[in-house]
This record gives sequence, structure tokens and C-alpha cells, in this order.
Amino acid sequence: MRILKNVMLLLTVVTFVTFTACSSDDDGGDPGSVGAASGTISAKIDGSNFTSLEMTSFANKASGGGQTTLVLQGNTQDQAINMTINGYEGEGTYELSDSNVFIIASYIEPDISNPANTQTWSAPYQDSGVAGEIKISEETDSKVKGTFSFTAKNSNDGSTKVISEGSFNLNKQ
Repeated sequence: MRILKNVMLLLTVVTFVTFTACSSDDDGGDPGSVGAASGTISAKIDGSNFTSLEMTSFANKASGGGQTTLVLQGNTQDQAINMTINGYEGEGTYELSDSNVFIIASYIEPDISNPANTQTWSAPYQDSGVAGEIKISEETDSKVKGTFSFTAKNSNDGSTKVISEGSFNLNKQ
């Protein structure tokens, strides 16, 4: 009788843990949690606000060679965020990790007067481990929505930028 009681207790605990451990993040998160205005990317760059211009922001999904690639891009006059998911499979979470270089993200500060001075911070980078993630919470024929965060490194000077509280609500091209 004691063994049966212990088995029932164990089964109850396992069931409880299983149901409470599930979350909407497993499928890319809640589409309602996306904070970016329609047609834009928003984030914090080392704590400072970034919001892309709608006319320079887009999502592009292309397939070829048995693989799908999703590109997400948003620019201002002097900043840009670009994210590329090679091997895109729809809604879900995509990890930016040095063990998977097919999913990348960049923060760019272009220098239009002297393009050689353009600074780019990229994730993942060598020995970064998990540098962040991109969560696709909703995809339709015309839009892609989701959230992201990552730490990126500048290969020129070794500096890093923390891109946090990122969200996108982009029109597909």
C-alpha cells in the first residue's frame, strides 16, 4: 500500500510540473506582447531607445535549395538592426549561439560620409555561447511579429552592445 501511495504522489508531482512548465514561449511567445508599432522594429541599445523608420523596415522570406531564410531589418538615419534566420521553419524561438552560425543578428552604426568607419556589432561571435534569441510569435502572408534580444560584439575593437526589449511588427516584401 505504501508503494502505491508513493507512486501516486510521484505521478501527481510529475503531472503538476509538466503542466506548469509549459508556456507560450515554447511557440515563439504571445503575439499580443509585441510592442513595436506596425511596420517597425523597436529595442533598447545599451539602454537607449531605438525605433526604426517604417519606410526602411521590412521582412523578407525566401526559399531555395530546400531551405527557407527569413531576414528582418529596420533602420533609422544613423542606426540599423538586421536579423537573419537561415533554416527558418515558422513560428518559434531561434537561438543566437556560436554553435549555430546560421542564425545571426547585427546592430550597425553606418557612417555615410566615410563607409569605412561604419561600425558593426554581431551576434553570435566566437566563444559567445548563447548570445540571444529571436522569437517569431506570428506570421501571416503579409506580416511577421515577434521579439528578440542579443549581445553583439564589434570585431574591430572588441566592444559589445546589449540589445534588449526588442520587438518587431514588420510587413513582408
